[in-house]
Amino acid sequence: MATNLVVRNVEEDVALALKQVAASHGRSAEAEHREILRYTLRRPPRRPLAEVLASMPNVGEDSDFDTRHHAS
Repeated sequence: MATNLVVRNVEEDVALALKQVAASHGRSAEAEHREILRYTLRRPPRRPLAEVLASMPNVGEDSDFDTRHHAS
């Protein structure tokens, strides 16, 4: 069941930006607002940086990635 949602006191520059983005996507401001809410609220939660780094495979030693050329 759909519900009506009213957003009050939106700054003019934010409302204008919403209208511009909506126009660039060929939608009304109301349809763009729905899409923004849908996208934002249904996306998977962000993983903490520590978790992302811990999940990276061990692909070598730090020296393997040294791009400085040492003169012999």
